[in-house]
Amino acid sequence: MEKLILVIHVLAALVVIGLVLLQHGKGADMGASFGSGASGSLFGVSGSANFMSKATAVFVMIFFSTSLTLAYMSSHRVSGSVVKANAANIVNSAKVAPASAATPKAPAGTDDIPK
Repeated sequence: MEKLILVIHVLAALVVIGLVLLQHGKGADMGASFGSGASGSLFGVSGSANFMSKATAVFVMIFFSTSLTLAYMSSHRVSGSVVKANAANIVNSAKVAPASAATPKAPAGTDDIPK
């Protein structure tokens, strides 16, 4: 489920980037009057602003909701981290292994080593 939401999130981000780059800014009308041709878009002069603005708003909402969903899913993850799992294994193995009662003696021949 998390991978599906992540794919939708990445696609929404790419679509938002594309839609923002396709829109012309408020200063583009001034440049269009001097013959740059920016006003002749695919959807017409006024239609592009309405369609592109609404499409951008829809995909921004999709991006925002998938961001919140991914953040919630990562903070409420059921499986613990590897560090916690390894620490639990070490604690459990320490409880199972009995401690030796006798202390080990020094190897033979170490009494003549100067200290």
